[in-house]
Amino acid sequence: MAITRAKLAWHTLLDVEGTGPLHERLTRALRHAIRTGRLGPGSALPPSRALAVDLGCSRWVVTQAYEQLVAEGYLTARTGSATVVRTDAPAGTPGDTRDGTGDGTRGGTSSGSAGSNGARPYGNRTAQPPTVRPGGQGHATGPARASVGTPYDLAPGLPDLREFPRRRWAEAVRTQLATVSYTDLGYPPPGGAPQLRQVLADYLRRCRGAHPRTGDLLITAGVTDGVTQLGRLLRAEGHTHIGVEDPGWTRLREALERVGLEPVGIPVDADGLRVDELAGDPRVRAVVVTPAHQFPAGVVLGPRRRAALLAWARQVDGIVLEDDYDAEFRYDRRPVGTLQGTDPARVALLGSLSKTLSPAVGIGWLLPPGRWAAALRETPEHRTSGPPVIDQLALASFVETGGYDRHLRAARHRYRHRRDALVAALGASLPRCELSGVAAGLHLVLHLEPATPAATVVARAAARGVRVADLDGYRLRPDPTRPALVLGYGNLPDNAVVAAVERLTDAISSATGR
Repeated sequence: MAITRAKLAWHTLLDVEGTGPLHERLTRALRHAIRTGRLGPGSALPPSRALAVDLGCSRWVVTQAYEQLVAEGYLTARTGSATVVRTDAPAGTPGDTRDGTGDGTRGGTSSGSAGSNGARPYGNRTAQPPTVRPGGQGHATGPARASVGTPYDLAPGLPDLREFPRRRWAEAVRTQLATVSYTDLGYPPPGGAPQLRQVLADYLRRCRGAHPRTGDLLITAGVTDGVTQLGRLLRAEGHTHIGVEDPGWTRLREALERVGLEPVGIPVDADGLRVDELAGDPRVRAVVVTPAHQFPAGVVLGPRRRAALLAWARQVDGIVLEDDYDAEFRYDRRPVGTLQGTDPARVALLGSLSKTLSPAVGIGWLLPPGRWAAALRETPEHRTSGPPVIDQLALASFVETGGYDRHLRAARHRYRHRRDALVAALGASLPRCELSGVAAGLHLVLHLEPATPAATVVARAAARGVRVADLDGYRLRPDPTRPALVLGYGNLPDNAVVAAVERLTDAISSATGR
């Protein structure tokens, strides 16, 4: 069977919540993904053992679901090869819920649309992420001690740069250079290379529950670039203020200020953005949020907040800028679908490769509401700011042939192991400190004891070769009564976890005099 776009569908967003045996729920979820087009014809499903590990269930559950869908004509299976979606599989429509399950892309308050903060996969759900005392999770594996003066990178914002898929990326670039038509070597069309836009549209539909129209998807140089372009358009349409999460990503606030918008801080709590605070400011009709994994608090925007946020956008004729930050990496909770998939007319979805591959690739995407897409394509900034065409075509090939899915799968296993080791090391060295935001992403928050001078800790850790970030650096207004550090573990070598924590502990002791 010929396999078309998105050949490997190993990273598909599935909602298996509901009633009934798990194998029946999985069957319904897969059937729904096929009927709605998120699993397109020729998509290769993960091996039954691999999907069983992801679901935390027995292999029998998966094989039963696959066999049922083979019998129904949705899948085809051959010994020694992948189970794939049939090219003539029964089709539905993007909003089809005839299976009675939903897939988390419609209805902001459905059981699977928002996930639960901190909930373990497919287990009992909790209303918010647990505040975890470090210790008791995972195991340190006896890392080698590094020499004094070696820098330990515990700052957030970077993936594991040592694991960039150099060989596969180089092969993708070489293939494009050898096969690309000479007509593709000119300036890219407005919006980006059509091949990449189509592949990314398929990927976002399948993996993130988005509702993309290929013609509306725009290729950018990253999330900051996309936010800047949208900010200029907002300013041109008369917006003067824009809501931002507090605490939140400083670089995005600065980008909005540069285009003439005044950021208005909206508090974040255990359920994410405080929509009631947003609705209380009549100056604001646009807001930037990170609903899948809030930076830096690490919480998920709860189901009621998601519904309230979209209701607010409709009421004020506004727009939500959804930064899909860290959505690919989750460990102890269900994956969360996009807000854009629930209301494409009110949400602009932004994403990039900076946390999954590397910031050096310099490729991102922007999926705005339809009425904004044409205007953005024609702006001078968009026509001149896109990434190189060869890199765009290389990424299209990397995603289409399954290389991106394989890379993400390996990365999730690696980061989970590293997260567990870091939590265990912090628990052994700093038992009086609490952790939050550990269920997903590439960072966590270490809450220091009251009266601890966080800024002093950061400086003394740097003197010991350890890079960490003060949570106050992401707040619009510093709050020394709640000192905390944001610790990233994406770019920290596995064999440096214990040594880095020892030095950080020493810096905290030095700053507090204990």
